[in-house]
Parts: sequence; structure tokens; C-alpha cells
Amino acid sequence: MTNTPIITAMDILDVRFPTSEGLHGSDAVHPDPDYSCVYVVLHTNTKLKGNGLAFTLGRGNQIIKLGVEALRDLVIGLSLENISNDFGKIWHTLASEGQLRWLGPEKGAVHMSMAAIVNAMWDLWSKYEKKPLWLLLTEMEPERLVKCLDFTWVTDVLTPQEAIILLKKNTKDKDNRIKQMQKTGYPGYTTSAGWLGYSEDFMRTQCRKAISAGFNMFKAKVGSDLGDDIRRLRIIREEIGYDRILGVDANQKWDIQKAIDWMKALQEFKLEFIEEPTSPDDILGHATIRKALAPLGIKVATGECCANRVMWKQLFQAESIDIAQIDATRMGGVNEVILVMLMAAKFGIPVCPHAGGVGLCEMVQHLIMFDYCAISGKLNFSEYVDHLHEHFTEPCVVKNGHYTAPTNPGYSSTMHQTSLHNYQYPHGPEWQKRLQKSKKRKIILDGE
Repeated sequence: MTNTPIITAMDILDVRFPTSEGLHGSDAVHPDPDYSCVYVVLHTNTKLKGNGLAFTLGRGNQIIKLGVEALRDLVIGLSLENISNDFGKIWHTLASEGQLRWLGPEKGAVHMSMAAIVNAMWDLWSKYEKKPLWLLLTEMEPERLVKCLDFTWVTDVLTPQEAIILLKKNTKDKDNRIKQMQKTGYPGYTTSAGWLGYSEDFMRTQCRKAISAGFNMFKAKVGSDLGDDIRRLRIIREEIGYDRILGVDANQKWDIQKAIDWMKALQEFKLEFIEEPTSPDDILGHATIRKALAPLGIKVATGECCANRVMWKQLFQAESIDIAQIDATRMGGVNEVILVMLMAAKFGIPVCPHAGGVGLCEMVQHLIMFDYCAISGKLNFSEYVDHLHEHFTEPCVVKNGHYTAPTNPGYSSTMHQTSLHNYQYPHGPEWQKRLQKSKKRKIILDGE
């Protein structure tokens, strides 16, 4: 790869959508999220651009944007040849910058800031190769792919040599799995009926829409009030029946014993899993919950707030979870997610990505299709939430409850210019309208 694009400039945009107005995304600990992202554009000395993002719930954008800015000087001047030849080293440089790493290390806001940049680099690479990211990764030689990863702190569980062997083991039927993805896509499950703030009528309507769209797996938010959870789960079961799969998500609401007791109280609904029953950092707590709920047939899932590969390593080692819910922007971007999926395969833990938000469905479809084609060889489920896809130039497409395999080059992370303009915070027209309305309301309340 010679004479490849060189990164010459970087745009960093604060993009927010007022989803709190409809209580979309509401759960037991996030009552009023505004789905948002820090959006990064890598400009090059060619027409090609790389687009990436990190997802937040609103005001978090302020912090992530500063983090991306702090990493700018490590990015400008890199060529795609630099990145593709030694991505692992570049990733490590970004993750362990001598002064910034103190804020982590390799977790939290700085790590998420890095994810926006790394995701944009993969988008650029995929566009240069004229392939969708999932296919670029799937067709990459195992040795070259493994060179993109940073195995620091996890070689006691997985070495580069073991990762190469694992990838080569699945080479035999890879072409058939690629064809299957291109023909039928990857099965999804929906959370669009289960947000905590939805009315009964709206929940029923959403359930019926999801069934007609071909979904066979659903998820509902729980955790604030047991009586209300029972009421809401009864409504969902009335609509979807007991032949379809239902899981629940507490979004870290409970202490350990409360999680166990609460889930025992919900066992009549034949739940497949409980997601994030307690703090995402409590590895041994998850193990305790898993052991207690196993006799009930309820699995334990977590991952959307799991900070890095080291925490994932320990979750696997401690047998704390049954389902690994990777996220496209929580860790350090594509590279670290791949490493986690490789560890999950070694431990026999199915990967079922977290999605929703802004652009997460667009991105995780690439990750889970790559997992199926090149790593695990197993079909699980990937979350789907029907929000904000219209803001992307290549939105994910779901047919008969399955993600359709992307065909356009890139990571599906490019947003429309009109959306970037209208929803930039605070100067975009959509936010200016709301800010002006808020000022008028304040004047009225103050009696002026």
C-alpha cells in the first residue's frame, strides 16, 4: 500500500438530538437522555475522508470533544500506510499518551475520545479498499489483522499466536458464512417497545410493529419499581406471547442481593437474560448474580459500559457472564472490540452487541458480521433500536428481523451534512429554536 491518503486535518463536532422530549432511551438510571455523539471527520490530501463517532447521552459531549482535541497532534500527519502497516502500535500510542493516560488509564472519557478517532481511521481504510468494514476485516489475513491489536495486559489469556490460530481455524467455511450474511443478514432483537417512560398504548403498538417486522426477540427496561415492571412485562408478554424471547435490562440499578431478589420476582415471565444488573465494574458481583440465577434459567449479560479489554478478560475468567454485549464506542474503537471478541470465542461466550443510540446500530452490524464470519462462526443476536437512522447516509437496513449486510465501502458512520448542521450544539438551528423557547419560558416564569 503506497501513496495512500495522509491525514491533514480533523473536524470535531458536538451533535445532539433531543430524544428526551419523547422519553426515547429512558431507563432506570437515565431518565432523560438526549442521544448524542462527538463526530470526527479525518480530512486527507485526497477526496477520501474518514468519519467516526463516540456516543453519549448529551452533556457528555463536552468532555469527549475536549478529549478528541487533546489527541489531535498524534493523528495529523499519519498516512493510511502508517495505519494499515502497524495499527497496533498506533493504537497503543493513542491509548497510552504519557500525560493523558493518567485520566484512565485506558478507560473512561479519554478512551472513548480515542474511539471516535480510531473508528474514523477504520472508516477511511475501508473506503480506500472499497469494501464495507465487516468484509475488509473478514477477508484480512489473520497475521495482518492481529498486528492491528494491542495485547498488553491480556497475554495471560490470549496471545497473538493463539489469536492467529483461532482466526485460521475458521478460514475453511468463511466464504459460505460471507454468502449467508449477504443473503439473509444477521438476526436482531428490538428494544424499541421497552423504554421505561413509554405508555401502555405505545408499548403495545411498538410490540405489534416489531412482530410485523419479523423480530422474535425483545428487551424491556426494568429496575425502578417492581410492581410497574410486572405490569409492563405482562403487557409485553400479552403482545408477543411466550414463543418469542424476552430479556430485561436494569442499567446498573441494583446491589447484588436486590438484583437476585428482583429477578426471582420476575421469573414468571420466562426471561432469557438480565442485562447490567449491577455496577459494570463489579466482576465478582456479576458472578454471584449469575450463580444465583442459573437455576432459574436466566442468563447474565453485560458490556455496554465495560471500560476495556482487561475488565472483559476478568469477566471471562471469573465466569461472571453468559452474554458479552460489546459496544462500538465504549472501548478504544474497532481494534479493542476485536480483541474482546477473540477472548469471548476462546471462553465460549456468545457476543450480542449493544446498539441503539446514535450510529451504534450502523457500526455494530459490521462488528457482529465479522465475528460470525471470521471468529465465532455462530449466529446470536444484535440489538436494534429504531431511532435516528435517517441522519446517516447509509443507514442500517433491517428486513425480517435481520440486519442486511452493508455493501457500501466504510463503517456506515457518515452522517448527512444537513443533520450535522441542524443538530450541532448549541448553534445548530434545531437547538437554537429550543434555546430561544427556553429563554422565553424563563422570562414568563420570572414575571418579566
